[in-house]
Order: sequence, then C-alpha cells, then structure tokens
Amino acid sequence: QAQLVDSGGGLVQPGGSLRLSCAASGDTIFTDTLGWFRQAPGKERQFVAAISWSDGVTLYADSVKGRFTISRDDAEDTAFLQMNSLKPEDTAVYTCAASKYISPSTKKDDYSSWGQGTQVTVSS
Repeated sequence: QAQLVDSGGGLVQPGGSLRLSCAASGDTIFTDTLGWFRQAPGKERQFVAAISWSDGVTLYADSVKGRFTISRDDAEDTAFLQMNSLKPEDTAVYTCAASKYISPSTKKDDYSSWGQGTQVTVSS
C-alpha cells in the first residue's frame, strides 16, 4: 500500500484560497487514482475530487466544481488540490486517499490508503 502525507490546511477568510498537497510514497506502483475527501464535524466523510494518475482524468463533487482544481506532479508522486473562492461550508478535515482503480471514484470503499488529514477552516 502507498503511504500518504497530506498538508496545506489552515485558516482562511471566505473568498480566499488554499492549496493542499498529498505526497505518496511506498507501494505507489499500485496507486492509479488519488482523491480528496472531507469530513465536517457531525457529518459523514464526503467525496471532493479525484484524479487518475495514468491519464489525468478528473472528477469533482458538484459542490466544488468551478472552485477547486485537482492536479498531479508525476515526478514527485504528489497530488494537489487548489481551492479557490472558499466558503464557510467548505470547513472540514480534508484527507487524501489512494485507489488501485484506474477510473476516479466517488466511493470511499474504493480507496485503500488514507492520509492523516489536514484541517481547513473558512471563517471571518
């Protein structure tokens, strides 16, 4: 399994931006998709975005389309989540995850490796 380390969270005002990073190491040969999920207090973990490592196909939750962009750096085995126009409802712990499936998936159960999570707080 791949080991994932996510980072880049913090406190930002509404309308601001943050860039999250997810660095993969270990058995990355079995990692075909990297995704981001988020969990707000008292709510279930929900899908945010995912990217296929092989062809760059991306998938987004409706709530973040047009505001968030997921990308990857093949040389560094790192994925990024650029978050713009942040809203208070984006406040959550964001966690990256790795899947062996080639096509990006919104399902938590399709992901086998998880990072430790990074807190994103959007507040004035």
